[in-house]
Amino acid sequence: MLSKHRGEFLLVLGAFFFSANGITSTVVLEHMPALRLAQIRSISVALILLAYLLVKAPHLIKISKAQIPYFALYGVVGFALVNFGYFLGIERGVPLGLVLIIEFTSSIWIVLWIKFVRRGFVARDMWVAVALCMAGLILVSQAWDGFTFDLIGIAGALGSAFALAAYFLMSEKIGKGREPIAMLLIGMSFASLFWLVVLPPWNFPFEVFSMQMDMGGIAQGFAIPGWLLIAYVVILGTVVPYLCVLSGMRLLSASTSSVIGMLEPVIAGGFAWIWFGQSWNFIQLLGAATVLIGIYLADRAKNVAPKIN
Repeated sequence: MLSKHRGEFLLVLGAFFFSANGITSTVVLEHMPALRLAQIRSISVALILLAYLLVKAPHLIKISKAQIPYFALYGVVGFALVNFGYFLGIERGVPLGLVLIIEFTSSIWIVLWIKFVRRGFVARDMWVAVALCMAGLILVSQAWDGFTFDLIGIAGALGSAFALAAYFLMSEKIGKGREPIAMLLIGMSFASLFWLVVLPPWNFPFEVFSMQMDMGGIAQGFAIPGWLLIAYVVILGTVVPYLCVLSGMRLLSASTSSVIGMLEPVIAGGFAWIWFGQSWNFIQLLGAATVLIGIYLADRAKNVAPKIN
């Protein structure tokens, strides 16, 4: 029971840091392309963790030749393509709320995979939890407001959902034999190789590091150097939350972890409320409450087992 609650705490903490990073990322994205931010984040995280583990625990980063294809898939799909599809949807004009809803359908694909591919047991409460969380996210984001249909953008968001589902499922399997920090390093390393091929580094807008960026919102007029904000995105917006999530997933199932992950857009909305004054209406508050109920049911469903006659 103690390990279960520790896993829940780590996943919630990870969602908190990911959500808080949304404010900083919003500021940075006013000065550089979204895909470039994803690229510099992956490369920076990989380099920082590699330097640390080479000194502290080099044995953790050893992988066999047979494992390379699997870890390459894990890094490219679970780390690079999740961001690629997410940003593609936004850049094609699909509303952020709708992109988030589509991305978090990953919980549905995970449950369907467990049920029909693994032939595993899925508790009834889990189905109800997924439905409630999806309905809650629709209410929180109010995706019907300003809807824009773009086939490529919708396809990108849906691809992000499939990639996120694969990330949770692969992390659940890899996490049984790997330390979270090693999983993050390996995943980000292969993601970095992907970005270096897709986006040549010699075209990177290096001027963003020396820019003074206005924080906006309640800190309007207060500027911070670009390199410092990007460092925040890398360390507190990527390394810390990913380690929290990967550590928590070792103690919970992929389906439960993915549903708890739906806290992220709810918390992000709270930060936007505080920072940018984007207040929520009654419908959005109702949606947030619905998501929380769904997460509670998903967590409870982990302990429900089929009866054997």
